[in-house]
Amino acid sequence: MTFEEYQKKSRETAIYPDKDKNFIYPTLGLAGEAGETAEKVKKILRDDGGKITDAKREEIKKEMGDVLWYVSQMATEFGLSLEEIAALNIEKLFSRKERGMLHGSGDNR
Repeated sequence: MTFEEYQKKSRETAIYPDKDKNFIYPTLGLAGEAGETAEKVKKILRDDGGKITDAKREEIKKEMGDVLWYVSQMATEFGLSLEEIAALNIEKLFSRKERGMLHGSGDNR
């Protein structure tokens, strides 16, 4: 499945207030799902000594899917393509790699 296909299919399941005019809802959802993902990882450290079981891996996969869903809805609300976002991100990262700027901070390095 391509990002474009995912974005179109996932949009069919988007039900929230003022859909198509509401970038706030998916932004807040993204923050919540990213937090849930982080919580599951934290509990792997706390409860399982950092050992990733198959069951925990499946839980993380589901949470990451929810993160992807909200990223997709945000992109749609902003009139952006996930394909373009992914391509731009890879371009940016490889530019930083080629310039030895993967480490450090700042958006424009």
